[in-house]
Amino acid sequence: MKRKISGSRRRFLWTVRGGMYFATALTGFLTLFLVAYVLIQGIPNLSWEFISTKPSYLSGHIGILPDILNTVYIVIVTLIIVIPLGVGAAVYLTEYASNKKIVAAIEYAAEALSGIPSIIYGLVGMLVFAGSIGTCLMAGGLTLVIMNLPTILRNTQESLKTVPQSYREGAFGLGAGKWRVVRTVVLPGCVDGVITGCILSVGRILGESAALLFTAGFAHSMVNLFRGGLFRGGLLQAGSTLTVALYVYAKEQGEFGVAFGIAAILLVLSFAINLGATAVTRHFRKSIDN
Repeated sequence: MKRKISGSRRRFLWTVRGGMYFATALTGFLTLFLVAYVLIQGIPNLSWEFISTKPSYLSGHIGILPDILNTVYIVIVTLIIVIPLGVGAAVYLTEYASNKKIVAAIEYAAEALSGIPSIIYGLVGMLVFAGSIGTCLMAGGLTLVIMNLPTILRNTQESLKTVPQSYREGAFGLGAGKWRVVRTVVLPGCVDGVITGCILSVGRILGESAALLFTAGFAHSMVNLFRGGLFRGGLLQAGSTLTVALYVYAKEQGEFGVAFGIAAILLVLSFAINLGATAVTRHFRKSIDN
């Protein structure tokens, strides 16, 4: 027999359902409005000359090529350092560490560091890195390494924990050593989650501005990586990324058209990164299933 629902209970259910529908519709509307507004305001300001040239203060020409290249340099430097550190630490804590209290303390510290405002990282980076090697791209990259290390660490740990314990036991039963099991069984079984976490970290690097203002500088200048060597001259030069350039053009110079153009580029890059993360995850899941 079907249980009868009282009138007050039915009204309560309809109210909750209506609230959920309203919240979903409002969230979708705000997201679409934000995306459409940025693209409508930004796309008319984009041109090949705007993207492929550097600014000229004598003629008043504005170009963002140095900012694009500096963003690429910052992303590459950060990933080269943070991925081995984060993945290696996660593998050790999950597969090798035996002291549960130390592991719990490190995990708690990583969770706490993930919630610290980026401006604090910028202050620390300015005092530690910029104070020792100067305001430059390397100082900005090292600051972003500290910011993204907890994210890579925790994402990799959660991915490693999804690998069934029976896989490890089966490999041990066949006579494989610890490192061989980790290298041939555990890591291939969770590589989709590891790569997805790394790709999503790129999105955080692209969207960071507060920390880079203190450490990398805001000069719209072309950085020559081959002058003085990569780590002795190129990356030790100051330069602004796209997000820093957006702030400078909008806040300091009042060039809101240029700022919206940069915002449109960042929005497209964010979409591309999310789509790439989804595609990589599906690819590796299909490979594992097959």
